[in-house]
Amino acid sequence: MTGVDVGATRVERNLLSSMRSLLVLGTLMTEGADEQQIPRLATTAAPSLARCSSVTVELARGSGASRLTAVLRAAGVTGGPVDLPGAGWAWAYPLSGISGHLGHLVVTAPEEPTGEEQFLLRALAQQTGVALANRLLHVQEQATAAQLSAVNERLRGSVGALRRSMDIHARLTAVAVSGEGREGIARAVHELTGLQVAIEDRHGNLQAWAGPGRPDPYPKDPPSRRERLLGRAKHEARPIRDGARMLAIAHPQGDTLGVIVLVDPDARAGEHELMALEHGATILAMELARVRSLAESELRLRRDLVDELLAGTDRESGLARAMALGYDLQRPHRVVVVEGRGIGAGAAGVGAGGDGADGTGASDALLQAVRRAARDEPAGTLLATRGTEVVLLADTEPPWEGLRTSILRELGGGRVRLGVGERCDAVGEFPRSYHQAKLALRLPALADWEDRAIRFDDLGVYRLLVGIEDLGEVDRFVQRWLGKLLEYDAQRGSELVRTLSHHLEHGGNYELTARSLIVHRNTLKYRLQRIRQIGELDLTDPETWFNLHLATRAWTTLGVLRSG
Repeated sequence: MTGVDVGATRVERNLLSSMRSLLVLGTLMTEGADEQQIPRLATTAAPSLARCSSVTVELARGSGASRLTAVLRAAGVTGGPVDLPGAGWAWAYPLSGISGHLGHLVVTAPEEPTGEEQFLLRALAQQTGVALANRLLHVQEQATAAQLSAVNERLRGSVGALRRSMDIHARLTAVAVSGEGREGIARAVHELTGLQVAIEDRHGNLQAWAGPGRPDPYPKDPPSRRERLLGRAKHEARPIRDGARMLAIAHPQGDTLGVIVLVDPDARAGEHELMALEHGATILAMELARVRSLAESELRLRRDLVDELLAGTDRESGLARAMALGYDLQRPHRVVVVEGRGIGAGAAGVGAGGDGADGTGASDALLQAVRRAARDEPAGTLLATRGTEVVLLADTEPPWEGLRTSILRELGGGRVRLGVGERCDAVGEFPRSYHQAKLALRLPALADWEDRAIRFDDLGVYRLLVGIEDLGEVDRFVQRWLGKLLEYDAQRGSELVRTLSHHLEHGGNYELTARSLIVHRNTLKYRLQRIRQIGELDLTDPETWFNLHLATRAWTTLGVLRSG
């Protein structure tokens, strides 16, 4: 196992250990701590979860104003970053429970904690809020019992309710520790509430269902309505009703990753059902964050493997990294290089030499389009971005033009070019195939060909020209046949060599040549006449025609080699 793998495993183990500690702490808060001890337990536990300078619990119902009152009022019930003098980083995490907003857990640190540390702090705040809510309920019940002996029966019911809430906590905690996933969370909440339960992703797609009568197809809101609903749920920071449904969002580190739903058309969900829903959302947030962390780690490892292979690595190292990912690197591969842009993406990518949507590299839309198209064809699962390009290591031989068309479809239109290197039968051959794929990608642009998939194997005379070591000899051949025209173009800003290249590529067909150059037929005839005069060329002579055709292709090839 490599250092990267060991590091990723260590991070996952540390995160799991911290989550278990949080669950134990939550049980301790709920079962044995009073209202003064709960904040003390939270502030004591926080430094073991993240690198903090200070941790403070500010309750909304505290007496008088503190130095944090103004900044916490600005943070509101949803919390967020706060401005504290002398703190490199400060954040107010909301403490929420069934009774609503209870206060904030305020954390400062010299610098911003990692994503995993922020997730653990948010989970600590959620546990603290639940414990405070339960403690407030218990305190209220005790006060009522002390003041009114006539309500003993009611008090017994409240104690039962507290026991019920602890049962909910214990059941869902067991699901989190056992790793039952989204299906297990949905099943547990269904058993606790007796209501149908759905777990959806942020877009409304069904991920898990528990209970009878699963709808088929599952209803899905339009995107605009969905975003408004999620915004309202996040703003209220507690379960909300949406028609016949009660829902709570799972949003570790502030990102909405999923939604848990109680189907409640008769509006019979009470306090304990809402508690099960809210705690279910907390456990779901932990599960989704864990799954996302694992997925991101695997993607990073795959990207690192692609970079190593393209740069050139020894066989043992490449095979070992691939084996750790469960990938068979000993199958034949081809390196595929893709450039493209969707409609409305500006001049980046194809034919412009620009970057992606952010001006720094291939856009995420292109990467995802290549990933989906390669999965559907199928063509391979190892891919990475390099500058404006997406590089795919293809382990099959799909119809390459079909793959290009599929990528274009996934982008929703626009432009896509695709270059394919020669087959790799060994780990050390990937750099060669990558170089060939880049050449195959750039030739269509400089030769004014239409967008298409180009295999290096199919480049014909271009392939031979690329393989010539003495480019000076190629350059002398180009100057022998095209020198006067190139000099004229350089001085006048004309396009005589490009015009000649198109004319030769189209076999002397005036109509096709004029159409490819987007000029009038008479303009083409004038240019060809100037070519004959300036270059002193007889275009009717077969040998001259052949040498000019070879020279224009050599000129294009030199342009590709020198641009790279």
